[in-house]
Amino acid sequence: MKFGKEFVAQMVQEWQEAYMDYNYLKKILKEVLHSKQRNTPSPMAAAATSKGSLKRRASLYRAFSGLTNRYRGSPRKNVSEEEVILISAVKEEGGEGRYQTMFMNASGEGGELELMFFKRLDDEFNKVVKFYKKKVKEVMAEADDLSRQMDALIALRIKVENPELEGANIGNLATNGVSLNSASVAHPINDRTRNPEWSHMEVIQEVEMSNETNSEDDKRGSDDENSASCSQGKATHNIEGFRPASLEVLDHVKINVEPETPVSTMKNIIASSKSDLSYSKEELRKAEELMARAFMAFHQKLRLLKSYCFLNQLAFSKIMKKYDKITSQNASKAYLDMVDSSYLGSSEEVTKLMERVEATFVKHFANGNHRKGMNTLRPKAKREKHRTTFSLGFFSGCSFALMIAVIVLIHARDVLNSSGGPKYMENIFPLYSLFGFIVLHMIMYAANIYFWKRYRVNYAFIFGFKQGTELDYREVLLLGSGLAVLTLVGVLSNLDMEMDPRTKSFTAITELIPLGLLTLVLLITFCPFNIIYRSSRFFLIQCALHCLLAPLYKVILPDFFLADQLTSQVQAFRNLEFYVCYYGWGDFKKRSNRCYESKVFESFYFVVAMIPYWIRFLQCLRRFFEERDSMQVYNSVKYLSTIIAVALRTFYDLKRGMTWKILAAATSGFATIISTYWDIVIDWGLLRPNSRNPWLRDKLVIPKKSVYFVAMGLNVLLRLAWMQTVLGFRQVPFLHRTALTAIVACLEIIRRGIWNFFRLENEHLNNVGKFRAFKSVPLPFYYDDDEDKSV
Repeated sequence: MKFGKEFVAQMVQEWQEAYMDYNYLKKILKEVLHSKQRNTPSPMAAAATSKGSLKRRASLYRAFSGLTNRYRGSPRKNVSEEEVILISAVKEEGGEGRYQTMFMNASGEGGELELMFFKRLDDEFNKVVKFYKKKVKEVMAEADDLSRQMDALIALRIKVENPELEGANIGNLATNGVSLNSASVAHPINDRTRNPEWSHMEVIQEVEMSNETNSEDDKRGSDDENSASCSQGKATHNIEGFRPASLEVLDHVKINVEPETPVSTMKNIIASSKSDLSYSKEELRKAEELMARAFMAFHQKLRLLKSYCFLNQLAFSKIMKKYDKITSQNASKAYLDMVDSSYLGSSEEVTKLMERVEATFVKHFANGNHRKGMNTLRPKAKREKHRTTFSLGFFSGCSFALMIAVIVLIHARDVLNSSGGPKYMENIFPLYSLFGFIVLHMIMYAANIYFWKRYRVNYAFIFGFKQGTELDYREVLLLGSGLAVLTLVGVLSNLDMEMDPRTKSFTAITELIPLGLLTLVLLITFCPFNIIYRSSRFFLIQCALHCLLAPLYKVILPDFFLADQLTSQVQAFRNLEFYVCYYGWGDFKKRSNRCYESKVFESFYFVVAMIPYWIRFLQCLRRFFEERDSMQVYNSVKYLSTIIAVALRTFYDLKRGMTWKILAAATSGFATIISTYWDIVIDWGLLRPNSRNPWLRDKLVIPKKSVYFVAMGLNVLLRLAWMQTVLGFRQVPFLHRTALTAIVACLEIIRRGIWNFFRLENEHLNNVGKFRAFKSVPLPFYYDDDEDKSV
């Protein structure tokens, strides 16, 4: 793979505009090369070419210099030693320094292009250095916050284990022989004696790392505790001004645990204030969980920042070597020496901070087990498995074959036109169409994943998947094809048992096949064992629980994204209701039911259709009260109008009548206009008349602009698919009413699948615009304002 593609592939996508623009600089060098080739006589060019080929052949026999040598190499002997560029650091008005390169041969042949190259190179380098300094400053400030949080956490640990202690400090506890477990840790040096350039995290880890130099990670027992206490005592005497952290820090902090359950949410509403520390084990456990998550997220930031620094240094090295090769000059040595001496090349804050964070995490959150701690901080990348691809191909082939078999069997026996055809479509078809809706939604989601990965939309970060647990599109298709095989086998066996005279007597067994299939799907979904992508199943269950209990949970993107998916599965919810009626109230042994004649069924038929929209309405209200975002009010009005439209359409579906038809058409038309505008303008960020791409937006991930216009048109057309239920287009000569309803439901699922891609694309571009590559993790402790002022 060429370096340009590898460079793009390894970028932090949310920071892509902060990286060196390698492709543009490479484009300038190509123009320099073309300029030199135009002005070079052909005989000389041929000689140069032959000489170059000779060098390439000779390079195969050169001595091997080793894999650990630096990639830059030494300057070529035959290149002139005259200075090509002069680099100087210039101070600007704001105090920010920038580097400027003076090209010495600007008046020579092709000098203007090379001058433009170095000017753009300086701009890119200064941009990279400025961004890197800014991010390092942010992580150092965050490290200081984490250190203060660790002060409170360690004090809370001591207080929970020894509740009778008052005003004691860690040093006194160690002297008195009280076991501290993992809470025995050195704390910040006195503010009057410490170096003002050091952060709290640096001081803590200087002491910790000195204590752990000769210790082993997996040792246990009282001897280790005694030796740790002794080494800690030595460390405290070796550092001037060392002061162990006092438990008095607990007098200035309050618990800052975000409401995560309906009960805690109600308590938070009633109390309307942050609770004080109660020194309970449950409170300590929550604080430790939040701190562990905060350290994991912080370590991820440091790793990405370190990768950013390395990739940019490598890019500058590559582009300068390419310049030397094209111009036959030796400018790279001087420029790369400047890169090495700059803040980008010489700063070691991130590397040292990573080591200290790792040592802290291993000691305090992994019980000293280095391997366990590092596996948590550095999760392994997910590997693609050949058996997944094989299984996908096998189940896909089986599903296609079974689908053809079902179609042939229905056509050969003329099931739909037989005496039992209407009963089959009214009773059995809704039972199996439920699984068809699920499979279609999974296929659309798999397609979304494929295109998100192709156009580098960071969907795993946006959804908040734990690294290495997100499903690939092959795995989603595997699940969908597996469910399709089970469903088609059920349909085929049901048809065969019903039509075959030898098995026609086993009516009860044939009718129980769909119920057995639904039970199997539910058992797999809620299976507690670590099989069939347990982490993804539990993530889905958690999001579904948050949706059902809205607005008692804090609304995050996965929750309202799933709720939006549920609004496109209204017919699936109605089919679930039919399951209850058919097997609970109906006479399924005779393939008959009176569901639609029941007032209870009609009431639930009315309510079930509005549940997904009601969930989204409540989520919008919760977000408005928390975020004070007025757009959430407009969004809630949109869902409220949809609830009214769905209610009136359901009344028309059950009651009929011209009055209900007019009301349903009017409210549905209003709701469709609002929802279509919201989809395209707000969720997709399109229809911007003053953007660089007229009527789209400034940034697009898909090169072909026509795709966006086609998507907008399809969204409008598919939004109008429900009109057939209002305007009376229910009778199609070759389709049963239930089949037509299923087709309309499938069109809505397809529309939602298209919506998914552009919704996440817009979210990704918003993250890119704000350089937002990390999720904010809540910290467990809240410091009083008086304490903040005294620090």
